[in-house]
Amino acid sequence: MKRVSLLIFALLAFTAANAQKPRPDAFPPVPDTLAPKALNMATTLEEMANWDRYPTYPVYVEMMEHFAETYPNLCHLDSIGLSVQDRQILCLVITGTNDSITNKPEFFYTSTMHGDEVTGFYLMLRLCDSLLRGYGNSTEITRLLDRTKIFINPLSNPDGTYHGGDNTVRGAIRYNSLMVDLNRNYPDPFGTPPLDELQRENSYMIEYTSQHNFRLSANLHGGAEVMNYPWDSYTSRELTHENAEWWKAVGQRFVDTCRTYDNYRFRDVNTRGVINGGDWYVISNGRQDYFNSQGIREITMELSSTKILSTDQLDHYWQCLSHSLINYINEVHSFATCDTIATDTSTVGIDPIADQAYKAYPNPTRGPVTIVTPTETLHYNLSDRPAGIYFIRTKGHTVKVIKQ
Repeated sequence: MKRVSLLIFALLAFTAANAQKPRPDAFPPVPDTLAPKALNMATTLEEMANWDRYPTYPVYVEMMEHFAETYPNLCHLDSIGLSVQDRQILCLVITGTNDSITNKPEFFYTSTMHGDEVTGFYLMLRLCDSLLRGYGNSTEITRLLDRTKIFINPLSNPDGTYHGGDNTVRGAIRYNSLMVDLNRNYPDPFGTPPLDELQRENSYMIEYTSQHNFRLSANLHGGAEVMNYPWDSYTSRELTHENAEWWKAVGQRFVDTCRTYDNYRFRDVNTRGVINGGDWYVISNGRQDYFNSQGIREITMELSSTKILSTDQLDHYWQCLSHSLINYINEVHSFATCDTIATDTSTVGIDPIADQAYKAYPNPTRGPVTIVTPTETLHYNLSDRPAGIYFIRTKGHTVKVIKQ
């Protein structure tokens, strides 16, 4: 009897540890009430130099203009449109100067359509700065920019973020200024009519994306830490996305790379840190489903459990996520070779159990890697893959490989 009780206790503990937590927007949103926190604001461009503050709205606009003016050969500034309150919805377009590389795929990062989820807003501004400063100084970034046209929209709901006034994010709200949730306002590919007419911010975003050929995109949120892939409108049992396995692999690379910096990240929804949107919580009229129905591969990145991070936490999240964010841009080049590497029987997949009888040399690697099994030796080449953690599955076994 005692043994049965212990087994039941262990089962309950396991279930509780692995239970999926509710999606942060599953219920009517409430203000982020955690704790007094530091919310230091930069009121001048110079005050953003240490990346330990959020910018005021005027400083945000000045930063985006400064990028374009300082690096005219690498970037230019687009206006996607204006918010309801006539704030700018800006996008920085970045690419390298190597003219011998043509037909660069277009990649799109966009953040903070929920105005109080500002972690991505900060991260995207710092990513712009790092990509521009890194060109010509970092082999990885130079190669990425030379091969890719990168669009970064740090703030897609400025009215929500600066609801408390242009000089603070303290009063930020989820909605736009008409109190509409922009992530429940897109045309629904499965036929559900939105509750409100198409909002100005979303109308401009749809028009802007229609003018480009974005192959890969990510929409940055906060309130949880998980990589949320399509569909949102259905559970995976009801309707499996045709690229679901690819999304799982991409999401796991992002999470595992982040965890090399902080192993506690991406664990508040499930242990993997990757989930099908509808399996987490079904919604309609979301941007992710609309974009994917238009041929743009988009994932929703929930990057911080706290929607408005204390400014003393900002640098830590950048250190944890920066490499993963850069790697994800590189995924735009991985479509054709996502599933099969080297042989028809060897695929990149995700498996929580690695067989120690199978060894990889060298590991970490910068490209070629050899897998030695009890019966044979297999060769793989990860040269065209972004840096990160891979699980190479062969003959029913899994080997963990770190690509530098």
